[in-house]
Amino acid sequence: MPRPTENGSATDEGSEPARSVETESGKTSTPEPPQTGRRGLPRVTGDTTGTSQHNNAAEVLAPAGEVAGTAAPVTVVPRAKATSGTKNPVSPSAPTREIGAFEEMRNSRSGRAALWAIALLVLLAVVVFTARWLMTTESIQSFVARYPGETELPLEAPVGLPAWLAWQHFFNIFLMVLIIRSGWQVRTQRRPPATWTARWGKNPTKIGITLWLHQSLDILWLVNGAFFVVLLIATGQWMRVVPTSWEVFPNALSAVLQYSSLDWPTENGWVNYNSLQVLAYFATIFIAAPLAALTGFRMSNAWPNKAQRLSKCYPIEVARAIHLPVMFYFVGFIIVHVALVLSTGALRNLNHMYGGQDAVNWYGFWIFFVSLLVIVGGWFAARPLILAPIASLFGKVSR
Repeated sequence: MPRPTENGSATDEGSEPARSVETESGKTSTPEPPQTGRRGLPRVTGDTTGTSQHNNAAEVLAPAGEVAGTAAPVTVVPRAKATSGTKNPVSPSAPTREIGAFEEMRNSRSGRAALWAIALLVLLAVVVFTARWLMTTESIQSFVARYPGETELPLEAPVGLPAWLAWQHFFNIFLMVLIIRSGWQVRTQRRPPATWTARWGKNPTKIGITLWLHQSLDILWLVNGAFFVVLLIATGQWMRVVPTSWEVFPNALSAVLQYSSLDWPTENGWVNYNSLQVLAYFATIFIAAPLAALTGFRMSNAWPNKAQRLSKCYPIEVARAIHLPVMFYFVGFIIVHVALVLSTGALRNLNHMYGGQDAVNWYGFWIFFVSLLVIVGGWFAARPLILAPIASLFGKVSR
């Protein structure tokens, strides 16, 4: 039955007078019943498509119900769409923690290098001050007086350094620098720039051209080392680098104390090395070099893979665990050796090593300078563009 409205007109129950709503295109849309007495968000109707008129607009002006005989537009804020898989589309951000200067340095490569340098300087300062304090004590002074830092050589030991030793020294350092460089490249390269396959053998193994360079340099280094050892024994020079008395050990300790206190022992390498040098040369020639050769051979493709018993007795993991520390030993030996040569009478030492004479002049220095140019040239020449034609003489090079 009809019921009266607020303005006195009567309508049928359940129906309300409809009015048209003009859309943005200017056309009249389907009449909608006015909302009476309710303000706020519109009710959600069953929209099967998942979209509605209110969801497609930033703000929608919806007709409000006639309250007290007046019609006022109400701004309706649409409900935000919920993305699938998220329950809380808006969440407060977690508080950020400030990174300190020390942590920032530790997280960067240059910062870590700076921290290591600072730690090394602090360690060296502690060693120097401790050694200088020890040298003031009576017990250490009497120890250094008893063991001055070197042992006497046998009477038949030769004096001076022959010319062949100077040439061997150059070939040795040249090959070692390139071996260390190529070995580190083999360890860090993800993909070699080219590959090399031998022309001999039934099933030759394809290896990277950098590994080919490393193994080729190893062969040359072993040949040079073999000549070096033979000439050492034949000329009696082995007595200068092989300990001949147990007193070499306390004398080496005395030399360490003198070096650490910056009151260095007297250098006379033309006649005799101090005990610390003797032990270092002996370890390099007769321990480190054979270890590098044996472990490198185990890791190379020249190792007989069919010899299962031999491979089981000498696993490749053992070779890898030894080979890298040996390389670091050679790097440290070269750095310390060059530093001592230049800081304990450079011109005289370079004449001993390269000039074959016990004099203070520039002769050995210029030979050393030319050798440095050759080493630097070999360093930059060891690249695939130059290596490929050389490697193709001994096998097949491909990319």
